[in-house]
Amino acid sequence: MATLILVRHGRSTANTAGLLAGWTPGVALDERGAEQAAALPGRLAGVPLAAAVTSPLQRCRETLAPLLAARPELELHTDERIGECHYGDWSGRKLSELSEEPLMKIVQQHPSAAAFPGGESMRAMQARAVEAVRDWNARIEERDGSDAVFLMCSHGDIIKSLVADALGMHLDLFQRIHVDPCSVTAIRYTQTRPFVFRLGDTGDFGSLVRRPAAPEPVASDKEAEDSGNAVVGGGAGAA
Repeated sequence: MATLILVRHGRSTANTAGLLAGWTPGVALDERGAEQAAALPGRLAGVPLAAAVTSPLQRCRETLAPLLAARPELELHTDERIGECHYGDWSGRKLSELSEEPLMKIVQQHPSAAAFPGGESMRAMQARAVEAVRDWNARIEERDGSDAVFLMCSHGDIIKSLVADALGMHLDLFQRIHVDPCSVTAIRYTQTRPFVFRLGDTGDFGSLVRRPAAPEPVASDKEAEDSGNAVVGGGAGAA
């Protein structure tokens, strides 16, 4: 079947403010995120793309804008099923505050049992994203053949849940996966199993270097790592 390239949106204003954006409107790329998006066409220059599919949220559309400008023939589709997790009452709140919520322990250690107040469960989030990928795989393969490559621009928790599904991992293990802003993950689906060829590839290994804690509000990524927790929503990545 077709090969899927998953791109997480570039760094957003919510990432650098330490906020859990969810579906909050008006969350744009910050200056670093715009630079990451501008570099995306060059990073994918050698890859023929049959189509691009995006989350409806602004930060994903802004991430794909330079790629679409460089490839005006590339058709763009919007699919709400790969939109961010509906965090409900948690949306727009500081991650540092949410870390004190009793539910955060469930989100970190038993996400298949986690449901956000006024939002959706993490199980439902993964199910809709996997359904979208399977649908688009079949559609692209039927139209463009089994060697076709297509792209989806989505969000940290969505991409992590798709990788967990591709690797045959239980959702309760998906917090062990990390994808930085504007990172590229590539999965090839076949009749019998998926193959993960790239995972969270930014071409920059600076994020592997331990950094001193930054002043608030940017410190949330490192604080989460030091506590053994994952950054809900995906985090801001390397500076």
